[in-house]
Amino acid sequence: MPRTRRRLHALFIAAISILISSLMLAVGGTAAADAITDGQALAAPGVPGANNWSCKPTAAHPRPVVLVHGTFANGSVNWLVAAPALAARGYCVFVLTYGEKEGVAVLRAIAPVADSAAQLSTFVNGVLAATGASQVDIVGHSQGGMMPRYYLRFLGGAAKVHALVGLAPSNHGTTLDGLTTLAQSWPGALGIVASSCPACSDQVVGSPLLQRLNAGSETVSGVNYTVISTRYDEVVTPYTTQALSGSNARNVILQSLCATDFSEHAAMAFDPIALHETFNALDPAHASTTNCFSHL
Repeated sequence: MPRTRRRLHALFIAAISILISSLMLAVGGTAAADAITDGQALAAPGVPGANNWSCKPTAAHPRPVVLVHGTFANGSVNWLVAAPALAARGYCVFVLTYGEKEGVAVLRAIAPVADSAAQLSTFVNGVLAATGASQVDIVGHSQGGMMPRYYLRFLGGAAKVHALVGLAPSNHGTTLDGLTTLAQSWPGALGIVASSCPACSDQVVGSPLLQRLNAGSETVSGVNYTVISTRYDEVVTPYTTQALSGSNARNVILQSLCATDFSEHAAMAFDPIALHETFNALDPAHASTTNCFSHL
């Protein structure tokens, strides 16, 4: 091949390579933008310190924290204390509201757990695309501590999550009495427990979903699990059923940290001692002793 033809051939190959790379970058950029948009659609409004989609993780806190609320609640109510406290510590914090069921106003986290886990997957993908992080940490309350386990085990979440902290999580379910007790705290919830709350059925002891979720190993490898429970839980009962088995699971009872802490189920997302231990779980290298004098 003459030198001129070889040169033209090389230039042609280089141009094609640049074109292909540009197309791949454009496609990748579009996918990332779509992921962010889809995640933002699930973001809970009005949470101080949360959902800054321009936030970039630091070397000190390289993983964004995703906060997942419990049954009947929403992200805006559940994390009014924890979100700003985490943001003040330098974390990128993201809060979603999930689990809407058509025809039921206001109340959230009542859709089937599997559907809610799919929403969590969408939200996490958006957070990762926006922040550039490779993994997140998840902190969940009640159903929000159990539902992410479905995402981790069945929806590919294990590769995207470093740690899961559950505050009073319904890991092995509860009784219908427990769900009724919870419903009494939310206007309109009591009437839908039996008829319009698939998530309630999923959280009853022995449900098909819980049997599948807990079959074999209760944890997945590569994820660090922390469960923080209170002896005074009147919703997920008995409180001992919240614990997980596995070498990568750590179970903590609130009263072993402070015997005079009488926080019950709903208060766990606001309790300074429970949240202090949560911060320790997120950053064990800089953990400090949690006791009755711990504060945010």
